[in-house]
Amino acid sequence: MKYYIISGEASGDLHGANLIKELVKLDPAADIRCWGGDMMEAAGAKVVKHYKELAFMGFKEVIANIGTVLSNINFCKKDIIQFNPDVVIFIDYPGFNLRLAKFAKKQRFKTLYYIAPQVWAWKEGRVEIIKKYIDKLLVILPFEVAFFAKHHCPAAFTGHPLLDAVSTFEINTNFHIQYKLDSQIPIIALLPGSRKQEILKMLPIMCETAKNFSHYQFVIAAAPGQTLEFYESILYNYPNIKIVSGQTYQLLKHACAACVTSGTATLETALFNVPQVVCYKGSWFSYQIGRRLVKVKYISLVNLILDKPCVSELIQDGFTTESLTTELEDILTDNREDMLEDYIELKGMLGNGGASQKAATAVFELTTKK
Repeated sequence: MKYYIISGEASGDLHGANLIKELVKLDPAADIRCWGGDMMEAAGAKVVKHYKELAFMGFKEVIANIGTVLSNINFCKKDIIQFNPDVVIFIDYPGFNLRLAKFAKKQRFKTLYYIAPQVWAWKEGRVEIIKKYIDKLLVILPFEVAFFAKHHCPAAFTGHPLLDAVSTFEINTNFHIQYKLDSQIPIIALLPGSRKQEILKMLPIMCETAKNFSHYQFVIAAAPGQTLEFYESILYNYPNIKIVSGQTYQLLKHACAACVTSGTATLETALFNVPQVVCYKGSWFSYQIGRRLVKVKYISLVNLILDKPCVSELIQDGFTTESLTTELEDILTDNREDMLEDYIELKGMLGNGGASQKAATAVFELTTKK
């Protein structure tokens, strides 16, 4: 069978890679073409467009790059036609993928959406597009089934694929030696995001905060789509802060706390049992639009799933060196055990594992269905 997969971010690359591994088990002759990254390529897919070419964050940035976005959409349409897949699989990345879903369905391709767009947060009208153009919808958050059911849009809960990714991850006992870290000093992980725009907003404040914690060593998890030179250009005033690249999970395995940019990383950090402060700061324009459109109580997946304030969220003007210092001190002392207790509850809500396998089975069944 021929599979065409479209993801547009680092998290989609991870989930896509795990899906591909399970697909190949079911269909050893699978021919997989994708928009993704290094992990999807390593899993056996032919990558035609890397996600780092697609990572535009916020309204202003998308508008500024609208020519590139439209060019990518047109290229993708032509590539799907030429490849002629048995199914087109969409992973998150809704602004792009929902356009392609409409196209693919009109071209009579089977369509499956894995990791549904967060229409419960904003743009609820997109549910109608999903109902019309998606043959099978797979969701990874427990409350999403009821949300889509309310809109008469059937959805299957696979559980969250991060459970498997984290539970099977093996610790590197030489991590400190490999990255010249002091094994006697506790580590605070800095996860400033994956896109250049957000890293430039987040990382300087995180680094400035590090000056207030002399008894800890701060280590940055570099995003796979960014060069070390890019991070070093920000760190010239912070020589004591280290960088690790492609080692986010190893870093979390060894960290005692973390400062995390809102996104999938907040959930990953929780699954590694690392107390965290969640941060977000975008452009003024994007934030002003976003706060008027987004309909959720929280920005972190941890709080959204638990439906309560487990982790502190520092947003826009509330994200400062002073506020981050206060919240970080709290999770290093008083609030630590409460947060870890909440993490146990969180894991119980995410399913019993095997999400990628369940998703692959759904893909294979749809593809082979007459």
